[in-house]
Amino acid sequence: MPLIAALDITIDADLTAPDRVPLFVFLAMLVSFLFIRTSARLMRSPKVPWWPGSVTSGDLHIHHLVWGIVLVLLAGFLSFALDLESPWIEIGAVAFGIGAGLTIDEYALWLHLDDVYWAEEGRKSVDAAVIAVVFAGLVITLSPFSQAEGAGAAVVLFVLYRLFVVAIALAKGKYLMGLVGFFIPLMAEVGAIRLARPESIWARRRYPPEGDKLRKASERETVLDQRRQRLRDLVGGAPSRLLHGPAHDSEGAPTAESTEPKPPAER
Repeated sequence: MPLIAALDITIDADLTAPDRVPLFVFLAMLVSFLFIRTSARLMRSPKVPWWPGSVTSGDLHIHHLVWGIVLVLLAGFLSFALDLESPWIEIGAVAFGIGAGLTIDEYALWLHLDDVYWAEEGRKSVDAAVIAVVFAGLVITLSPFSQAEGAGAAVVLFVLYRLFVVAIALAKGKYLMGLVGFFIPLMAEVGAIRLARPESIWARRRYPPEGDKLRKASERETVLDQRRQRLRDLVGGAPSRLLHGPAHDSEGAPTAESTEPKPPAER
């Protein structure tokens, strides 16, 4: 397409380029998230009792979220305060990425201000991690609108069009498609054309309560939600209530709710 060609969309795979630092952040964030999520799943598995447990100090339970915040703050501050050169800038990028991965893995905890890591609400951590990884990967690999000489007007029109289509996709509840669609053509268009999710702003404002569109959207959402749940369980592990066992926190320790004595069942 001439317009796309004028925007000079490129993929940068040169690991020796000056902008390789974001790639270190991306890889460190992805690896740390996968490692800590796998570690948390092994902690609560009875098949691997030898796996290291949680970090505690008396009654204080330290989540890996704490270490993530410390790493992000420390690496970020040093990167701003010091004129780092290679290899220190790469080391700082890796430290920042590790901290980001540890923090995102417990996104649901700092959203709900409660230990819901293995609860139903804890699935939001997996959603946040997927969105963060996809966004970071797209930012460091694709340039959505690098301006070529003499293509200023085309760039402005293209960006306005993409923002318009992405806004429709987001209003329909297609968050991932809207995010990816800003960088990759046709993704946002697909999200903008398809039926909106039933709880989205678009559906609440434009779909009649008893209309066919809302009914079809609800039926489709039920099927898609089942697929998303299976994918979440595959990546992040099933919530404790689905395992029919005591609830555990993100470090494998039983939660207060699971250790409280249960009242006798009524006969």
